Amino acid sequence: MVRETDTVTPMRDQEPAPLDPERRLSTKEAAELLGVKPETVYAYVSRGQLSSRRGSGGRGSTFDAREVEALARRNRREGAGTSGTGGELSVRTRLTLIDSDRYYFRGVDAVDLATRHSYEEVAEWLWTGRMHPGSTFTAPAGSVAVARRAVDALPEHAAPADLLRVATTAAATVDPLRFDLSEDAVLGTARTLIPTLVAALPPAGRDRRDDRRDDRRDQGPLAHRLWTRLSPRDADEASLRVLDTALALLVDHDLAASTLAVRVAASARAHAYAAVSAGLGVIEGPLHGAASGLAHRMLQDVLDQGDAGPVIADELRAGRRIPGLGHRLYPGEDPRARALFALLEGIPRAEPALLAARDVVDTAARHAPLHANVDLALAVLTASCGMPPTAGETVFAVARTAGWIAHALEEYGERPLRMRPSGLYAGPKPPQPLPE
Repeated sequence: MVRETDTVTPMRDQEPAPLDPERRLSTKEAAELLGVKPETVYAYVSRGQLSSRRGSGGRGSTFDAREVEALARRNRREGAGTSGTGGELSVRTRLTLIDSDRYYFRGVDAVDLATRHSYEEVAEWLWTGRMHPGSTFTAPAGSVAVARRAVDALPEHAAPADLLRVATTAAATVDPLRFDLSEDAVLGTARTLIPTLVAALPPAGRDRRDDRRDDRRDQGPLAHRLWTRLSPRDADEASLRVLDTALALLVDHDLAASTLAVRVAASARAHAYAAVSAGLGVIEGPLHGAASGLAHRMLQDVLDQGDAGPVIADELRAGRRIPGLGHRLYPGEDPRARALFALLEGIPRAEPALLAARDVVDTAARHAPLHANVDLALAVLTASCGMPPTAGETVFAVARTAGWIAHALEEYGERPLRMRPSGLYAGPKPPQPLPE
């Protein structure tokens, strides 16, 4: 569980005096008013919740006092309506801890796990707390056939999450044991659903409705199978290792929005396929699973123009956050990005995209000192390996399916329907007259 050490809940019976609306606040002043660390102020900027301006002389950032005060009021309102620490929903979990720019799966450093073990082995560790060397996932032929037919019926422009959602629902219809929520049954579902999702995706560079599938594409480690769905190029061992490591790094990340949706579904005792569908319904947002696609397109623009400056200027002029930078849980660099960048440096064809990513980070640092996150690292992988912008979203969804099932398993062991917060009614005070 995340320890929110950067948040201080203000006293609810003490409201600060109004600020001069024309005044510009320094980073330190904004942080004190919001009750957070200075790094969190820049995270608010990266998420579009605050705007910043360079201070006089070009040193430091300044913030609109009215914006900061409005955000502080909003944070206080939200904090007053929740229980627990920091005004945020807290859920007890034994799966992932995020702390001090590092994260852990069942107490073991997640980056160490991901760089030393395959995606399948890391998934097994997350599910069971035991390491199973050489783990492989096999998809039942019947599930694959039904999932492929369902995917092939979708329009060509369907997004990765669309394909995966439909494949998940199709696979559920041929599993008569899907309502068995015992641990063994759910783990059996996990080990067959993930490879079914990959097998249902059309091979890269081939029409989705082409029935001439090569069964060899569905053998070997999952990362090898997924590669054939993402890139028309032949993969070398270094590239496959980056993809496998990316899958393992992305297996889980505590209570992200999609994971919370999965736990809500599991709390209502939805079966594992339905819980995964709930997660897939959330990741399409640009602030979650689809964020790497935005970073991919930005990197392509930087590569085309040869300079990050005008590209970053266009993003800021349009009022958009810069993709691939900053993470609310990591004041420093995202450890997942750091691990992937280190591996990408060993792939010669990734060098142009790596240089473009560094140019983005360095250029953006003049605006706000934000570090690269995993979306930027995924964008370097996809942009340098002939993959489409949506490939990062596919990697994210396939990887996170393992984590979603781990959280669903935890939730099945809790009291049913406990994920039911109370609403804070803010409408007209009743009784009101009947409308005419």
